[in-house]
Amino acid sequence: MKKQIRFIAAGASLLCAMGAMAEEQELKAVHAFPSSLIYSQSFLDFVDKVNEQGEGVIQIRVLGGPEVIGLPQQPDSVRNGVVDMAYTAASFYSGKIPERDALISSNTNAVYARESGGIDLFNEIHQQKMGVYYLGWFDSGVNYNLYTINEPKLNDEGDLDMSGVRLRSNPVYDAFFTDYLKVQPISLPTTDVYSALERNVVDATGWTQIGMSDLNWDKFLNYRIDPAFYSTDMGVIVNLDSWNELSDEAQEILQRVAIEHERYSAESFAEVAAEQQAALEENGMSPFELEGEAATRYLDAAKEASLNRMRARMEQHPDGLTNYDELVEKFNKPDTK
Repeated sequence: MKKQIRFIAAGASLLCAMGAMAEEQELKAVHAFPSSLIYSQSFLDFVDKVNEQGEGVIQIRVLGGPEVIGLPQQPDSVRNGVVDMAYTAASFYSGKIPERDALISSNTNAVYARESGGIDLFNEIHQQKMGVYYLGWFDSGVNYNLYTINEPKLNDEGDLDMSGVRLRSNPVYDAFFTDYLKVQPISLPTTDVYSALERNVVDATGWTQIGMSDLNWDKFLNYRIDPAFYSTDMGVIVNLDSWNELSDEAQEILQRVAIEHERYSAESFAEVAAEQQAALEENGMSPFELEGEAATRYLDAAKEASLNRMRARMEQHPDGLTNYDELVEKFNKPDTK
């Protein structure tokens, strides 16, 4: 009788253990921008793919965007375990990861950087310095332009003359604006730019080649300055403890879907960028093209400002310039570096 009881108890324990192992795991997530913006829609598409392929294993529950946790607070909320995951720009936590400029100054996209080992190295740095897992570089390869209300001016050398321009900036391109364009930009979050343009607080801003019409900024901005520069640095970070607590199967699903979405978003956003820029021109936005050596100086200055910032901030860290050269190599195609 005692043997039967022990057998039943052991069987019950085994069933409980199997049930626990099979229990569906969940990650709570936030995203940087309002849900209506195309970048947020890309992240939500990734979430849908994970939830479909991970049914019974892993699910992502999206709590919302900046209305839930403010954009600047989201990275630390992941690091501290308030939420498990955030879709955000690496620029919003550059104080901890100055290597983010490897993405910004990149001349390529996540497909190349994943194959070169750049994103794996970037993930290692995130784990060491911030205690988060860098799951993927989404929506990559989308460039930035300067957009203005008034027709841009050139100096005698053909370079852009931004004197008197009230230029909105953000952490992505503030070094370029300050060092090369010699302006003191006004830092404003994305959600405040519409009213700033409307009230003439600013009359120029940087923005990517995607999503301007979603924000309705094209209601005020009339000129796009070419050539485009930099790359977006949107990605997904996961609290490292939360990541380590996931089953191997859950981790495999998340990483596989993330890598698939890196490629999908890079390719689809390249098409969307071309379509949206053409639509802006059809609706009255005028391209303003820097030419010849002036265009070369403009692009070289943008890259130099980004990499100089990266070097200066890395040198303040105990690890110094460890990984600097490797990151620059792995995030740039050698034929256009």
